[in-house]
Amino acid sequence: MADPFEVRMRFTSQLQHLNASVTSAQKAAQYALRFRDMDEDLHSCILEQLERNNMNIRANIMYFIEHFLDMAQRDGHPDYIRMMQRDIIRVVDAVAPDDGSGAANVKVVRKVLQGLQGKGYLEPQAVSQIEDVIKERETNVEDLGLASPNGDVEMTDMPPSQTIPKPGRRSMSHQLDKRQIEQRIEEDRERHKRERESIWAVPKAENAEMDRLWEETSDFGEDDDRLLTEELDDFQKEMEIQSNCQHHHGAANGNRH
Repeated sequence: MADPFEVRMRFTSQLQHLNASVTSAQKAAQYALRFRDMDEDLHSCILEQLERNNMNIRANIMYFIEHFLDMAQRDGHPDYIRMMQRDIIRVVDAVAPDDGSGAANVKVVRKVLQGLQGKGYLEPQAVSQIEDVIKERETNVEDLGLASPNGDVEMTDMPPSQTIPKPGRRSMSHQLDKRQIEQRIEEDRERHKRERESIWAVPKAENAEMDRLWEETSDFGEDDDRLLTEELDDFQKEMEIQSNCQHHHGAANGNRH
């Protein structure tokens, strides 16, 4: 039987390394379905990572959720869908919180919610109520120095002069740095490119895209397991280094007294 702590750590690592590629989302979804007996625990991992990470990771996890529920339904495990329905308000609050830090994620939330509603995972009334709330949050994009003339745009739609935080503004704890903005622009472009390709490549049939992705995705194999093991080892080493640094710092402070 797999060690629950190790399963949780590996899934956490996968969530933190999600990007604009469909493959990364599928691998993470396959892993969660592989250990479906730990579904409550792995679902809690999703919530925790949404609440602890930066804007880009939160957006990537939000996009992942739609892929995840598609695969959970296809694989006959509705419990993951039920838990996401139960906690969707918490998810939205984490991805686009009302403190202004998630203003640039409002369009991501809106897009995914519409997808979940269209596939029957969420009731139209629930999505409508959430929409009323997030409308107010997208106006806070001005507070982040991302002064778009239209709040309902992704960063790839903005000219560079509007995506880089403007000088002279007071720095806030949740303000985006240049690297995060550039990464987000690149990921948005990748998603737009894939969407344009899908318009031509996928027949307009029910679940056609999901069927194609399911067939193209390889099973979670030994190579994936090895890569996750290496990432877990690196993570544990980093935690040990941080722990030692804190210990030495505390000892040094003690010697001053």
